[in-house]
Amino acid sequence: MDIKQLYTDIILEYNQDLTNKRELVSPTIKEHGHNPNCGDDIDVAIKVREGMVEDIAYTGNGCAISQASTAMMAELIKGKSLMESRRLVQLFLAMIRGQVTDMNILEELEAAYTLKDIAKMPVRVKCAVLGWHTLELILNQLSDEDKRDL
Repeated sequence: MDIKQLYTDIILEYNQDLTNKRELVSPTIKEHGHNPNCGDDIDVAIKVREGMVEDIAYTGNGCAISQASTAMMAELIKGKSLMESRRLVQLFLAMIRGQVTDMNILEELEAAYTLKDIAKMPVRVKCAVLGWHTLELILNQLSDEDKRDL
């Protein structure tokens, strides 16, 4: 199987994964993300408990890349500390910008690592980062009590 087909298969798999594509009951915080260029709309919600992302979910509509990327993000972040979540969001965004290319470091992103070449398709970059930017907004808005270990 060639790398292009593998990439396509992973995007399709995560686009169809509904594990974290759901409403989150009583989230700590919820934020809306929108990409006006292609109409992607996403709501990301997290439940924080004792400095940890106890649960994360998203709803919305968009292209396969935005939905798959957000599914990858939710899978990666669930159960992580807020500090680790912030670090992983920054790592993903740095990867997309081409600022971090070391495969050993990028492996921490698990499935999201497969989006590393999205920068070669500039029109798709905003799709890939929509959920991640929305989570970044959430992490920046948490109360001081929730952010105690950021």
